[in-house]
Amino acid sequence: MGTKSGSRTVEAVQIALNIIELLQDREGAGITEIANELSRSKGTVHSHLATLEENEYVVNEDGVYRLSLRHLELGETVKQRLNIYDVVRNELDDLAQECGELAQFATEEHGRAVYLYKTSGEKAVQTASSIGDREYLHCISLGKAMMAHMSEERVNEIVDKHGLKKYTDSTITVREDLFEELETIREQGYAFDREEKIEGLKCVAAPVVTKGEIVGALSVSGPASRFEGEFYENELPSLVTRSANVIDINSQFS
Repeated sequence: MGTKSGSRTVEAVQIALNIIELLQDREGAGITEIANELSRSKGTVHSHLATLEENEYVVNEDGVYRLSLRHLELGETVKQRLNIYDVVRNELDDLAQECGELAQFATEEHGRAVYLYKTSGEKAVQTASSIGDREYLHCISLGKAMMAHMSEERVNEIVDKHGLKKYTDSTITVREDLFEELETIREQGYAFDREEKIEGLKCVAAPVVTKGEIVGALSVSGPASRFEGEFYENELPSLVTRSANVIDINSQFS
């Protein structure tokens, strides 16, 4: 758990972060469970948990530790500092209602897509993604739409770091194929996910570029049985690119 790099890191901070990430994945855990999972002594884990509890980052309920609502406060602060958040929310609500499907917005951080907003139309399927979830870029339309507006050097850095993991038979797993796909996306202005992450689920996304910089991407997702033909190939690309343009225009006045 946690990432390794060539930069100088502080072990105590890494342990605390590993504990937080573990608790994020579970409803709660005790000291022994955490110590065993992280291969740390119970004394070390107890000291870190005591510090986190003192600073209100975890709660202790009869020896079971859980993340506190302090993390919700931090997340809301970060989200609101994205200047276009209100514009994104309003436009995606309208988009989801118009097409009846699931609409999502994500931005890129540390080479992965981070979901910041999602909203559902009346026919929308529910996906496993939640606000704050991180996803690899190469296998989703949101990610490919953003990568298409990055430099070749940046894309190579991301692929070197995260690889091109295969999820389905449609996932792009060859670097050269990815660059060809990104060139097509730049030319047409939108990206497809043809069941590349989840079998039976298709998406189409458009990049959100403001003042010449890629700030994120928005997408519409739905079942492959509905996402086909004219609706998938032309109507949805038109809708997502229109919404991306609306966000770009409105963000310049926010």
